[in-house]
Amino acid sequence: MLVDPTLSVAQGSGTGSNRPWKAMNMGKVRTGLAVSLDGLISGPNDGPEAPMGVGGERLLAWYFGGDTEYRLPGTDMVFMVSAQTAEYLAETRRTTGALVFGRRTFDLTNGWGGKHPLDVPVFVLGGSVPQEWVYEGSPFTFVTDGLESAVEQAKAVAGDKYVGVGAASIVQQCIKAGLLDEIHLDLVHVLLGGGVSLFDHLGTGPIDLERTKVIEGAGVTHLTFRVMK
Repeated sequence: MLVDPTLSVAQGSGTGSNRPWKAMNMGKVRTGLAVSLDGLISGPNDGPEAPMGVGGERLLAWYFGGDTEYRLPGTDMVFMVSAQTAEYLAETRRTTGALVFGRRTFDLTNGWGGKHPLDVPVFVLGGSVPQEWVYEGSPFTFVTDGLESAVEQAKAVAGDKYVGVGAASIVQQCIKAGLLDEIHLDLVHVLLGGGVSLFDHLGTGPIDLERTKVIEGAGVTHLTFRVMK
């Protein structure tokens, strides 16, 4: 799913915010990341020169493993995937209204070159507000008053669409705080052997999940689970 980090009124102001946000008519919170069979979302030693870490690019190979062309609207990005995956990617884009990422992911991607590939407002949690990203119409809002504030602001903007969250640290915090409603995994048929684990540091007991969808793609299996609360 293109919540993956290596990818008007609704626009963020580029600043932190402490305004109250109404909780009515808001969509659900989900995560969607490519993950290896051993539960990793990147290889070891990830950084600005290698955002996916050593060997982590294997997690994105399925974007070019099929025979159906999928063009991401509003960008020059073209993927070759299975027909089922193309439909899945299109649905993801249609149903995503806002994103929440941590500051480290924002920095590693250099703000996705100025706009996230999904072209929705992005709420960036943590750190100071980088003034060079503060301008009228910026798609980025920098949140300095905590995860719950970032998620609530994203929900208010997303309306009845989904809020996507990533990457590992933000997902883990959302699970611990009971904020995550759905888990989408693009399960790639590879063992990385080391790197960043998606579900480390949860510090909770067992969490029951209900599997709601399975889509077989080329070199990837798309899995959707509802978090039982």
